[in-house]
Amino acid sequence: MIREITVTDYPRLIEIWESAVRNTHDFLKEEDFAYYKKQLPGYFPHVTLSGFEQEGILVGFAGVAEGNLEMLFVDNNYRSTGIGKKLIEYAISHLQVTKVDVNEQNSQAVGFYRHMGFNILNRSEQDGEGKEYPVLHMQL
Repeated sequence: MIREITVTDYPRLIEIWESAVRNTHDFLKEEDFAYYKKQLPGYFPHVTLSGFEQEGILVGFAGVAEGNLEMLFVDNNYRSTGIGKKLIEYAISHLQVTKVDVNEQNSQAVGFYRHMGFNILNRSEQDGEGKEYPVLHMQL
C-alpha cells in the first residue's frame, strides 16, 4: 500500500535510507555517507513523500519535487520485490514525474531507471552537493 508520509515517519525513512544506501552505494566514502545522513531530514520538507507499507511496516519511500524524482529508497530486506517499481509507477502517474538524477556509479539504479523507461539526457561530474560523484540526468 502506498501512503502519504508524515513527520512521525521521518526516523523510519532514515532507517530505510541507511539500509538501502549501505547496500547499493559501495562507492560512497564513509564521511560522505555521514554527511548525507545528517542532511537527509532537511530535504524531507521540500519534497512530496510517498511511502510503501507492507504488513503495517514502512519499507520504501519516494520523494518528488517539480516532476523530478528526488529520492527513491527501499529497505534492503525488501529489495527486488517490486516495491521500487510500484513507487516509481505511482510517482509517474500521480505526481507527474518525468525526470530523475542518479549516481552514475550506482549501476543497479541506472539499469532500473532504464528499465522503467528513462533515458540519459546528460551527465554532471559532481552531485548536487558538489561532491565528486558523477550524476546522470535521466528523463522519460
